[in-house]
Amino acid sequence: MPLIEVRTPEAPSPGGAYSQGVRIGRILCTAGLGPHDPVTKRVVGEDVAAQTAQVMKNLDAVLRAGGASFADVIKTTVHLQDVERDFAAFNRVYESFLTPPYPVRTTVGSRLLGILVEIDMMAVVTQ
Repeated sequence: MPLIEVRTPEAPSPGGAYSQGVRIGRILCTAGLGPHDPVTKRVVGEDVAAQTAQVMKNLDAVLRAGGASFADVIKTTVHLQDVERDFAAFNRVYESFLTPPYPVRTTVGSRLLGILVEIDMMAVVTQ
């Protein structure tokens, strides 16, 4: 099966040698996306709640471009600049975009440059 790049102008353009997403067969993986506006490239929001909302919008755009939705997501990896301070606010916003059964998730503290949250997803495309 060929590896197919997934690309959309509705999510931030890659800032390096990576794709917004890739699909092989029914498996779709997104890059780790931050809270950047796809047009201005600027960080949206000063707190983790606002930044998480933008990240989820960016991920939604890549998922849709690859033929999936949040309902198809099976795994997420979340990087938080400050897990202890920001986890509860992040989780409230994250949860508002998803429905049970929730995907499995790994949440880690990471040194992020100029942002508070970054998330990547893996989905199984049903269409």
